[in-house]
Amino acid sequence: TDTCPVCGMFVSLYPDWLAAVTYKNNPPHFFDGAKDMFIYLNNISKWGKGRKPENISTRWVTEYYTLRPIRAESAFYVTGSDVLGPMGHEFIPMSTMADAEAFAKDHGGRQILRFDDITPNIIKAVDQGR
Repeated sequence: TDTCPVCGMFVSLYPDWLAAVTYKNNPPHFFDGAKDMFIYLNNISKWGKGRKPENISTRWVTEYYTLRPIRAESAFYVTGSDVLGPMGHEFIPMSTMADAEAFAKDHGGRQILRFDDITPNIIKAVDQGR
């Protein structure tokens, strides 16, 4: 029954793309992809309804190949590929640099980023397919 706080989609329809932000003192928020999670994290005051960044305990994304949850901070994100998520162009999470490089080569990925590299301008570019 959970919906993405950014786009309103039912996240259960897209389990292969699931991302989550968990809190120390609030229920988690689930997302239909890493991109919406990054949109949320860059403006929690807009999307989080009273939640605060300092109360976040973990951030999770679904690794593309294994479909297992991994810590968002440990992932390698491929952008600009021909693989689309539920909301179009997406950050494709990988657990290793080798997997990210292979995926980028096979799917026309333009860039491999780490969690701390992802800025509002990069989110906007990914959303627009750049």
